[in-house]
Amino acid sequence: MRSTANVNEGARLMAICNACRYCEGHCAVFQAMELRLEFNSDNLDYLANLCHNCGSCYHHCQYAPPHEFKLNVPGVFADLRKESYGQYAWPKPMGKLYNKNGLWVSIIASVVIALALALTALGSGADFWGVHEQEFYGVLSHNAMVSVFGTVSLFVLLALGLSMRNFWRAMNLPAPWDLDWRSVRTGVKNALSLKYLDGGNGQGCAYPTEAPSHIRRVFHQLTFWGFMLCFASTSTATVMHYGLDLPAPYGYVSLPKLFGILGGFGLILGPLGLLWIKRKADRNTRGEQNQGMDITFLWLLLATSVTGLGLMLLADTQWVGLTLSVHLGVVMTLFLTMPYGKFIHGFYRLIALVAFAMEQEEHQARVGVEQIPIKNVG
Repeated sequence: MRSTANVNEGARLMAICNACRYCEGHCAVFQAMELRLEFNSDNLDYLANLCHNCGSCYHHCQYAPPHEFKLNVPGVFADLRKESYGQYAWPKPMGKLYNKNGLWVSIIASVVIALALALTALGSGADFWGVHEQEFYGVLSHNAMVSVFGTVSLFVLLALGLSMRNFWRAMNLPAPWDLDWRSVRTGVKNALSLKYLDGGNGQGCAYPTEAPSHIRRVFHQLTFWGFMLCFASTSTATVMHYGLDLPAPYGYVSLPKLFGILGGFGLILGPLGLLWIKRKADRNTRGEQNQGMDITFLWLLLATSVTGLGLMLLADTQWVGLTLSVHLGVVMTLFLTMPYGKFIHGFYRLIALVAFAMEQEEHQARVGVEQIPIKNVG
């Protein structure tokens, strides 16, 4: 799963960049690089997951193609990131399968799960093509859906947790109770604000074109907060159903529906925008291996939102059974692939940013760097 050629190329690039240091102000990658003299697979995974693929270093580099050095940090790091998803995955066979065939795995899984759910509904005696007072709970009961998705969610949480543990250990981070929590707050803040998509000068990243722009940050934020609102919708519905004895379905002005609608639109606009700028972006900065996986994840998010909003609109029609089966098939596929693709990268980047914040704190303490306020001299 680990490509020796990519590791060697990453080490070559970092050795040249470490001698040049022209890009040290761009992002955390080059500041972390300067604290190292040698580069191996573990610290290259760290640097690759610090990289936000903003493209600034590529467009500003005097050694980028067509120069004979052919430096392409964003492209090589994109490939190393993709390999890291499989390297730390649990269980490894699942990571390897999705790594090589992400698009087909997702398509086949969605179709198979949707068919299985439809056949289950038909086999249970439900009126698959009918109109139900309980909306989609008339096709599949609430308890049946909770049982199925509860089991899948437990597996996903286990796979995510063990994958993050593997990456955490590779970063040589201390146990959680020994962490410097000030550094943790800094890392989390930088991750949530997408700090390093500013190109190093606050003007935005050189992606999709060489001209700096904040458009990628906007689409990323729409995607992230859209996902979080959908998660809030499910969480609120769970509390209302089990904690407040207010069973589903809920009306359009209820919190679950409002969170779901807002999140759904975020998960349409965000992924569509990211797909659009990915199509326009300079191919050299995107890497050779990770395009299928990135695009698959965005399409799954988009399909989840579209089918979810469609289910809400068709809940009182005879199409509810079919729409429910398709939506649940897509959602379950999204869940099952989360630990093996672009979704896990969000956690790897968070861990890398926390490690970077801690590293900076330790470095400043070691060299005795202090921020001395500048006073006006009368």
